[in-house]
Amino acid sequence: MIERYTLPEMGALWSQEARYQTWLEVELVVLEVQETLGYVPAGVSQDVRAKARFDVDRINTIEAEVKHDIIAFLTSVNEFVGENGRYIHMGMTSSDLIDTALALQLGKAGQMILDRLDTLTQTIWEQACKHKHTPTIGRSHGIHAEPTTFGLKLLVWYDELLRHRKRLEASIEGLRYGMVSGPVGTYSAIDPEVERLTCEKLDLKPANVSTQIIQRDLHAAFLSDLALLASSMEKFAVEIRHLQRSEVLEVEEPFTKGQKGSSAMPHKRNPVGSENITGLARLVRSYALPMMENIALWHERDISHSSVERVVLPDATILMDYMLARFTGIIKDLQVYPENMARNMQLKGGIVFSQQVLLALIQKGLTREEAYLIVQRNAHAAWQAPEGNFRSNLLNDPEVTQRLEKTDIAECFDVARMLQHADRIFARFEAPQSAKMAHAVPA
Repeated sequence: MIERYTLPEMGALWSQEARYQTWLEVELVVLEVQETLGYVPAGVSQDVRAKARFDVDRINTIEAEVKHDIIAFLTSVNEFVGENGRYIHMGMTSSDLIDTALALQLGKAGQMILDRLDTLTQTIWEQACKHKHTPTIGRSHGIHAEPTTFGLKLLVWYDELLRHRKRLEASIEGLRYGMVSGPVGTYSAIDPEVERLTCEKLDLKPANVSTQIIQRDLHAAFLSDLALLASSMEKFAVEIRHLQRSEVLEVEEPFTKGQKGSSAMPHKRNPVGSENITGLARLVRSYALPMMENIALWHERDISHSSVERVVLPDATILMDYMLARFTGIIKDLQVYPENMARNMQLKGGIVFSQQVLLALIQKGLTREEAYLIVQRNAHAAWQAPEGNFRSNLLNDPEVTQRLEKTDIAECFDVARMLQHADRIFARFEAPQSAKMAHAVPA
């Protein structure tokens, strides 16, 4: 549901204002650390912090001339700071600032995504528990297979999202590296202790070794995990789209008051939200490849990765945030129609119970091949006849009735018996215990 998503929180994180503010904070912390270590006169960092400002329009004007965003930024800041501005960025290179600040931005974006993911996971868990014993037909190849429960369908999604959270937690942690090591990462003009203390103050880890950048396999891993999550969400959305088809109609997206499905056909109630998720998943996946291609830079670095990241990182995180919010709304208000599930399960006289009849005949002494041919013959006759009825066919087949009583046949069509282990499967999982899903793992 679009109205449940608020763009400014994630979108603002990637604004020019936020980017420059993060840069400024990194520069100020580095300056404070250098003062603590005696590389800058006492009182400088306090004076600079009190005066430090920037003007986005001024930065844009300067950058248009110098063609270098960091120089434009530093020039604007120095115009506010004055004489002590000469100590800002001392011993650093551009990527020290850019990559350390990027780690801070990605950490915030990653946590927002985890929070959204937790909400979706909780919502799916609640729906799964609600429909733990709601029988529905399972399908393989798109064809009716055997009964399952709608809750078990959703439990598969729940389990999948738990795995995604673990992967995302790991890749977000992998992004939590800063660097203040100067050109080509050798600390030629800055003390390595500055890097250690700066990262400590910013709640980052110093890169074990850097060139002139933090290596981009870390960023590619994060985008790959977003692509995997988007792909699972597409899978969930495609299931809803199939189940909402007119001839199936076992579930339906929420259709709000005043909503219209078609400009021409007033009857339409379309799964537009799930279709939206499907389309956006394609976009998120497309962002993973350029981030992988960012790994191979020339020597200690080039700048080909920069243009990619300015587009991909904001877009991918904003899209993922939106997808999670929208799909949570769909799941929360999903319309589930157990009566239609029951009707579909009984199509053609319940041919989906064929295995139960097969096993019953084997128990009465037939070989598997003999029993299979009898059951298949009756099932296919029901399948192909307009008003075919598998159960009636069985009751009228002497090869069946001479071995199975009516009560035996009726037992073969007992849905509850077939689904008796649903509670046991659910028991493998714990309910979410907190905002984080760390405890919601298979037992």
